[in-house]
Amino acid sequence: MASQLLPLELIDKCVGSKIWVVMKGDREFTGTLLGFDDYVNMVLENVTEFDYAGTQTTLPKILLNGNNICMLIPGGEGPVAASSAPTPAPAAAAASS
Repeated sequence: MASQLLPLELIDKCVGSKIWVVMKGDREFTGTLLGFDDYVNMVLENVTEFDYAGTQTTLPKILLNGNNICMLIPGGEGPVAASSAPTPAPAAAAASS
């Protein structure tokens, strides 16, 4: 039987590496995860803050409230990198070529 990886264990494996955090509301952050607690409050350093208006702000260090976190993407580069990634062709269109 495969071993089970719990959510807090996955976050613990991300300490010291880049993470993309999507918050409730209109903000997203990328940065290096320094630490977190049982409530998933997080400390990030070398942070870039993105809002849905397209504004980017660089911050040296921040503390995020875990109650406002919607999604975590380990190794994520943020919405700019995600939106510039090439879109794969649909399988049906590729098969008909």
